Formats: sequence, structure tokens, C-alpha cells
Amino acid sequence: MAWATTRTYEWETAMADAPDRFPLDNVDSWRGPTASQAAGLTLGAAKAMMKAAMAEGRRIGVAFSVAVVDQGGQLVAFERMDGADLVTIGLAQDKAWTALMNRMPTRDLAPLVQPGAEFYGYESIGRGRTIVFAGGMPLLRDNVLVGGVGVSGGSVAEDQAAADAAVAAFG
Repeated sequence: MAWATTRTYEWETAMADAPDRFPLDNVDSWRGPTASQAAGLTLGAAKAMMKAAMAEGRRIGVAFSVAVVDQGGQLVAFERMDGADLVTIGLAQDKAWTALMNRMPTRDLAPLVQPGAEFYGYESIGRGRTIVFAGGMPLLRDNVLVGGVGVSGGSVAEDQAAADAAVAAFG
């Protein structure tokens, strides 16, 4: 559409103020960014997070699946390393979703859901998607929740180390 290239949209001004470390790769300029994209959770950012998590996997010899979701819980990007078990596909995505929905690392849920604890049984909510062990982290930009990242494939400590590497790559 020729007219789309001649008009300045409000979102273009908003994106000028957004973190430009991972710029929006918007090939369809008339649509504008989502709120997560405007806050810096672009496809480029998701790829950088996946790359960092997988680099940690290579360093420790563990094949991971890595998922990044936006603030609505929708998948932004996903990658599964060669050799990662099939079960890690769903677990990585659900860890990212759980971290987003609870606004906290999934590792912090485990003590809350033990028998006798205040939220015993909590892991049964969310249509079976709620994961209560390490590997999921919320993604914040200027203290605003913009998404989540989930890693699966190793022990809880290995998954968490890779998730921490992903968060560090997001900045």
C-alpha cells in the first residue's frame, strides 16, 4: 500500500522512545507494534534470549527447548536444540506462561504448593499449564511485565541457569 509509507503513525513515535537494542522488524508498517514489542520484546530480543539459553546448554552439555511469550501469553519465538526431549517443547512454553501469569520465577512456586502450604494444589489450575519448578522467568522492562521465558531440558538447576542467561540477554 503506497499510502502506508507516506503517513506517520502514532506508534512510530512511541517506538522511537522504546529500547532500540532489539528494534522492531516491522515489514508491515501499517499495523504497528504490540505493547510487548513497544516495550522491547521484539522477535530480535526473543532470538537473543534463545541464543543465550542455548549457549548455556552447549556450555554445560544439555539440549534445551526455549520459549518466549509476550504479555498476553502468546508465543513470540521457540527453538528446540537437536537432542532435546519432546516433552521439553510443552514444558518450556508452559514455564514461560506460568512465569508471566504469576509475575514470578517458576522456581519460587514450588515451596508454595507443597502439602500443608498455603497454595497446595495451585499447580492444578491453568488448564494443566501451571509449572511449579525452575526454568521459567518473567520478563520485565522498566518494572513492567512484558512477557516470559521458559527453558526445559536439564535438571531444575540447569534449566534455571539457562533461563537466567536468557533474562540477562534481554537486559
